[in-house]
Amino acid sequence: MADLVAYVIRKILLAIPVIILATFIVFLMLYLTPGDPVIAIAPPHASVDEIQKLRVKYGFDQPFIVQYGKFLWRLMHGDLGTSVGRATLNLNVGDLIVQRLPRTLELMAIGLAISYSLGIPLGIFSARRQNSWGDRSVMVFTLVAYAMPSFWLGILLMLLFAVYLGWLPAEGTVGGYGSIALPAITLGVGNAALTTRMMRSSMLEVTRQDYITQLRSRGLPEREIIYKHAVKNAILPVITVIGLDIGWFVGGAVVVETVFAWPGLGMLITTSISNHDFPVVQGCILILALFVVFGNLMADILYAYVDPRVRLG
Repeated sequence: MADLVAYVIRKILLAIPVIILATFIVFLMLYLTPGDPVIAIAPPHASVDEIQKLRVKYGFDQPFIVQYGKFLWRLMHGDLGTSVGRATLNLNVGDLIVQRLPRTLELMAIGLAISYSLGIPLGIFSARRQNSWGDRSVMVFTLVAYAMPSFWLGILLMLLFAVYLGWLPAEGTVGGYGSIALPAITLGVGNAALTTRMMRSSMLEVTRQDYITQLRSRGLPEREIIYKHAVKNAILPVITVIGLDIGWFVGGAVVVETVFAWPGLGMLITTSISNHDFPVVQGCILILALFVVFGNLMADILYAYVDPRVRLG
């Protein structure tokens, strides 16, 4: 257990410079983005002096390194700044994120559940029936599902289940728990295709190992060999990409929430970009970047826990 603790501490220390670099990239990208947020929030007939006063008030007149230094200092104290958008002017960015974050987490959690509950069984099924019609059908599904852009899949599902069949609401949270079905399916199907292909490849590799042949020679039931021994080892590569999957869901959430008007961080980012509300965009992207870093960290820790060779290597 001591080696696992040392491994976790090492990984956490390595994550700190990554987080700092993420803050710099996020701030630089928005700093270089065309558009002046001061013009967006200024009154329609504001004078040059009034615009300059607003620019000084919000610190947009200062050099890049000074603005970034203040942003980093506030961030170290848990302050993400204040909004400069018309609708949310002077509201705390952290409060806006706290209001929207649960919706995004709910969407990502259900999307992940759909992805793995669909992808892992399909991968096992496909590997056990290699080159059969069932295997080929699953591979066609994964190819189509992975190739479809999430916004296009979302529109198709919306047309089918909301417009033509009328089974589910098309947007927002107007239909209670049913409102999250279409966004979550849209978010989870693409990653389910990737999980299926990875699980299938891993299962095929594991079932060709010598220890599986030895278990079969002992007369153990095939079902026990597959589900008790093979799956446990085949699922390890799937665990390693959990962090990458979180990155997939973070990026997909922005698109899916916009398509379905789901009131999460993705929708907040889209609205804030339209309003040139840079502090809110910075805060939201930074939170999502932290999710990616945290996801990769958790994947490394989980993999080291399952396979001691990783932490001892």
